[in-house]
Amino acid sequence: MHPGDHHGGHIKPPSVPRNFHLHLVSDATGETINSVARACVSQFDQVHPVEHFWNLVRTERQLDMVLEGIREHPGLVMFTLVNEKLRHKLQDTCRELGIPSISVLDPLINALGNYLGLQSQSKPGRQHALTAEYFGRIDAMDFALNHDDGQSAWGLHDADVILVGVSRTSKTPTCIYLANRGIKAANIPYVPGCPLPPELDQLTRPLIVGLTKDPERLVQIRRNRLKLLNQGDDTSYTDPERVREELLEARRLFTRKGWAVIDVSRRSIEETAAEVMMLFARRRPQAAAAIDSIKGDE
Repeated sequence: MHPGDHHGGHIKPPSVPRNFHLHLVSDATGETINSVARACVSQFDQVHPVEHFWNLVRTERQLDMVLEGIREHPGLVMFTLVNEKLRHKLQDTCRELGIPSISVLDPLINALGNYLGLQSQSKPGRQHALTAEYFGRIDAMDFALNHDDGQSAWGLHDADVILVGVSRTSKTPTCIYLANRGIKAANIPYVPGCPLPPELDQLTRPLIVGLTKDPERLVQIRRNRLKLLNQGDDTSYTDPERVREELLEARRLFTRKGWAVIDVSRRSIEETAAEVMMLFARRRPQAAAAIDSIKGDE
């Protein structure tokens, strides 16, 4: 035993590779396993996986291609395969190669089955079946793209949610995220000196939410944006005093209209969307039930 092998009575853990191969194997689109893998890897600092995506793996021939890739680049294997024959073949090969393999959904499905007293259907891609909810999401995505940045104001009465905010308050990505939850979301920019679409004052159905941001953060984001566009930042768009006035004007307008207001300064897109969905659910209980059914179909 070498000095330093023990510290405080505990064995020093072996060094682990900071770069490693990560194989993600799915019999469906791979969205679930990709999200789970990235969420897990993000919990470890200075770790950089080389990701290998193997989606729609449903035949032995397809699995053989996966196994060949694993042999060429050995590394951790995470999978979501419901076909027992394919599962066993993948696990047996990983065991022979001395590579860990993890079935991501098994613990959750087993726990849920035990709680419900039911057995899972074991059908690949079941969460992406072409249901009414699926087509509702596609429709919501089309709506968000067609009503981005103040476009097609004549169709705002069909919106579930309308976001109003100054430039660079994450209106568009938030609408896209909401659309993926089946919510028809439009966004309208607030520009000093430019009137908002008159249709806004005639709407009764949509939830209208004003987005605001900390002025210092907003100035920095706008400056970074101009740099990406190779433009100078000596404009009123990034002038700290003008930005403060712009935000104050927007906030006064939101208050005068009686709209809900969300400060997105320290919120991720997901957090902002979650807050919007909560406001939407409170406003329309029936819509809340629809959202729950969509979430349950994922």
